[in-house]
Amino acid sequence: MNTADLIKQFPIIEQLQAHTETLWTNPHLEPTKAALEKAPLTYADVLDAEARLQRFAPYLQLAFPETEKSKGIIESVLDPIPRMQRELEAAYTVALPGRFFMKYDSHLPISGSIKARGGIYEVLKHAETLAIEAGRLHVQDDYAKLLSEEFRKFFSKYSIAVGSTGNLGLSIGIMSAKLGFHVTVHMSADAKAWKKELLREKGVEVIEYESDYSLAVERGREQAAADPFCHFIDDENSTDLFLGYAVAGLRLKQQLEQKGLPVDAEHPLYVYLPCGVGGGPGGVAFGLKHAFGDDVHCFFAEPTHSPCMLLGLVTDIHDAISVEDIGLDNKTEADGLAVGRASGFVGNVMKPMLAGAYTVSDETLFALLGKFHEMEGVFLEPSALAGLFGPVHLARAGQLENAKSATHLIWATGGGMVPAEMRSEYLAKAREARP
Repeated sequence: MNTADLIKQFPIIEQLQAHTETLWTNPHLEPTKAALEKAPLTYADVLDAEARLQRFAPYLQLAFPETEKSKGIIESVLDPIPRMQRELEAAYTVALPGRFFMKYDSHLPISGSIKARGGIYEVLKHAETLAIEAGRLHVQDDYAKLLSEEFRKFFSKYSIAVGSTGNLGLSIGIMSAKLGFHVTVHMSADAKAWKKELLREKGVEVIEYESDYSLAVERGREQAAADPFCHFIDDENSTDLFLGYAVAGLRLKQQLEQKGLPVDAEHPLYVYLPCGVGGGPGGVAFGLKHAFGDDVHCFFAEPTHSPCMLLGLVTDIHDAISVEDIGLDNKTEADGLAVGRASGFVGNVMKPMLAGAYTVSDETLFALLGKFHEMEGVFLEPSALAGLFGPVHLARAGQLENAKSATHLIWATGGGMVPAEMRSEYLAKAREARP
């Protein structure tokens, strides 16, 4: 279908072409029970992933001292952000009822982004599978034994490859190298130089491309196909990555209960998730739907220049269309979200359970970056601020008028490992941006 025909069928595409900050509410949304029954994964799969992470906790606690306080569990804090809530109301002249919280996956241990969930989980699962099949490990064992030189030597016979815009590469590279795997990260042109340098310092092979994310993934896939000892971590189609993210839904339910925050029909939960290819936000949303059912409303956030998931969902052809097909350049400072073609796997799973998606400009991201740093005293990278604009979109559309008892949860996805020099550059840009 040519662009003119697409626009005729889906007029919202004209807004995307104009880089207009756009809200799309999902007409395919179904009751949660029916939506989950269509999914290729189950609640039992999510529980299995959580059990595996618990088995690896003793190893992680020793291998990464920053996880000692959490006893080897990779989890982030949930904090209220009332000052930023008031700032959003003032800056955008909207009423934002309910309570606002930030979920700081930006500061997850080991790799400082949401990718520490899925990326690290898939590496650990692969390591466990290899060790069990070789008769070197049993699920009843203390997994701290994996820290030994014996296991590093065993894993060194195997390799791992991944294509990444940055944060996924960090999580997989750091974890794989620690275990002893040879790991190659194929990185797109928009990946930040400091991320590449950090990976090389960890002993990771980094291959750079002048093209975008899709080519990096393709080259990683080709590498693994040519080597029977190489495991390719497929950000577009991996169910293991997806399940690693989904565990967050179970844990968030516990966190909200501990804070005395109810989630029910009278107290709905709105969650705003920055979206690149879709695996991270899709997995989290899947876990949240299992945890909260119809009482949670998940929205994906994307840059105005890279709305690949929104485009795939609107047209219902998912990975069969890219943002370049409608004339967008896929260039954004939100490097983790600089993806031109969404995951077809995630798009199809999300189709009946996602409340909606929206776009946000780089200028808005930088304005929010500066305001959040000023109001809450926390630095986040540009892509991690995308969630903050969701409530503004919903308020402008009149969708929050009956949400006075709602909880709004902004998922901060990255920024914990950004070096000081780069933070200064981002904050300087933020001072020039205006909401």
